Amino acid sequence: MIALLLILVPLLTGIATFFLKKEATAKGWALLSSFATAAVSILGLTILNRSDLLQFKCDWLPGLGSTFSLRLDGMGQLLCLLTAISFPLIFISTWNRQYKNAHNFFALMLLSQAGLMGVFLAMDALVFYFFWELALIPVYFLCSMWGAEKRIAATFKFFIYTFVGSLLMLIGLIYLQTQTPDRSFEIDSFYRIALKRENWVFWLIFVAFAIKIPVFPFHSWQPDTYEQSPTAVTMVLSAIMVKMGVFAIIRWLLPVLPHASYAYGETMVTMWTIVGMLYASLLAWRQNDLKRLIAYSSIAHLGLMVVAIFSETQIGMQGAMLQMFNHGINIIGLWIIVEILERKFGTRKLSDLGGLAQKAPVMAILFVVIVLANIALPLTNAFVGEFMMFTGIFSSRVFSYELLTVPLAGLTIIFGAIYMLSMVQKVIYGNTNELTENATEIGPHEKLALGIIVIMILVAGIYPQPFLNLTKETTELILKEANVLPF
Repeated sequence: MIALLLILVPLLTGIATFFLKKEATAKGWALLSSFATAAVSILGLTILNRSDLLQFKCDWLPGLGSTFSLRLDGMGQLLCLLTAISFPLIFISTWNRQYKNAHNFFALMLLSQAGLMGVFLAMDALVFYFFWELALIPVYFLCSMWGAEKRIAATFKFFIYTFVGSLLMLIGLIYLQTQTPDRSFEIDSFYRIALKRENWVFWLIFVAFAIKIPVFPFHSWQPDTYEQSPTAVTMVLSAIMVKMGVFAIIRWLLPVLPHASYAYGETMVTMWTIVGMLYASLLAWRQNDLKRLIAYSSIAHLGLMVVAIFSETQIGMQGAMLQMFNHGINIIGLWIIVEILERKFGTRKLSDLGGLAQKAPVMAILFVVIVLANIALPLTNAFVGEFMMFTGIFSSRVFSYELLTVPLAGLTIIFGAIYMLSMVQKVIYGNTNELTENATEIGPHEKLALGIIVIMILVAGIYPQPFLNLTKETTELILKEANVLPF
């Protein structure tokens, strides 16, 4: 029941929103829907945390060997919780933003939330692919209809990348279905596949996931799309949607194709991910546009998660699961600040800002805390995840050159601290200028959204054990299925 409701609530309310012509009504309805989804997710973690309520299964396409199978395991609960609490924060923080045909905008946002929930819940490969597309299609329209001046070119690039990735993934999934003992798309059947040659299937599916994360060199769609999309949509893309790729590697790649994952883990990590992390960090260092800076920083953070997953250690993979949630929370906080600055001053350029601590001290304090969390300061949420990931990478039996891998990955942390603190210095400190001289404090709804984020940052940083308990069982199952290394 809980698993099904997490999809049905945003799906049905999203469809209904198309018929609400008044902007205030559509906006309020979308916020109410997001609160309802968050309540369902929290109930599934607390008083309704029973196995019979956390799964749903019925016939769907029996002729194709597919059933409509959903289940909330620990990792799914964590990412569904991230999705559920992100949308209220997005709607609250962008409450003052006006949209043309607002009912269509909020309807598409809710449909995207339904698709995201389905991706994290699906236990059937065809259902997974269906929701993968359902999550993406509304974003195409959101970017192309409500984006900035160069939105069409950015959306076209986004479409080409994701379309190619989806096609490659579909080919791989269909082939894997033909190799299952019972010709089924069920995840348990996929885990029982014993392929002699996994290599080409591995690359088909991995490239699809790498595009979505994105991993170098499949990343070029991301900065343009983030820059041209409405900030609310950018929040969905960077906080939740990119996690689809990281999640899918853990759920659908590593345990299904363990031998190829082991064989190509180090090659892929050293040749692509580490290089991409360093490249993105250096590009972020050079940016003057806040959106592009945060976009490139996100590539570096997500790359570290991929490295930790392919380390095939329990602590590394559990750290990656935890960091998916933490990064989502932190990046929403950064985008809220960008939304505020862009709306107040009509610019995202660092060179045009300065001295805001004098005019908006509450915003300055909240901004600094979020940035410190983003660079993994101890007692913030990201520190726990990054510490676990680096421990897993260093202790991995997969990597032959961990003494090189760890320092290179660690450089991205140093670079991240440099460009993020430099961003704070340019935006918050120094003297005001003509543009910021008449700046005012942020509004109550913005304080509420940022305040909730800061509380989550501190709580998860000081006491992360509930999150670790949530992901422990899933991590053990994945590593047991990926049985190349002794568990």
